Amino acid sequence: QVQLVESGGGLVQAGGSLRLSCAASGSAFSINAMGWYRQAPGKQRELVATKTSGGPTSYADSVKDRFTISRDNAKNTVYLQMTSLKPEDTAVYYCNAEARSRSTDWAFANYWGQGTQVTVSS
Repeated sequence: QVQLVESGGGLVQAGGSLRLSCAASGSAFSINAMGWYRQAPGKQRELVATKTSGGPTSYADSVKDRFTISRDNAKNTVYLQMTSLKPEDTAVYYCNAEARSRSTDWAFANYWGQGTQVTVSS
C-alpha cells in the first residue's frame, strides 16, 4: 500500500497564502500522477490541481493563476502553493495519487490522504 500524509493547512486571512505538502511512502511504489482535491461541507469533492509525471499540470478554473502545483519526485512529495486566498477556498484539502505498488503486484490503484483543513477568514 501507499500512504499519503498532508500538512500545511491552517487559518489564514483573505488575500493570504498557504503551502500544502503531501508526502507518499510505502515499501515499493511508483507514482504516475499526484493531485489535490478539496471538499467543503455540503459539497462534492472537486479537483483543484493535478500533475502527471512527465506531463503538464492542470488547474480548476476557480484557482487558476492563484494556485501552483509542483512535485519533487526524489522525495515523493507534491506541493500546492496557494496565494490570494478567498473565503470560497475554505475546505478540507485531500492529496491523491495514482500509483502502482508491490502490495498490489504493481496493479493500478488510487490513494487518498486524510485531508488537511484550510480556513480562509473574511
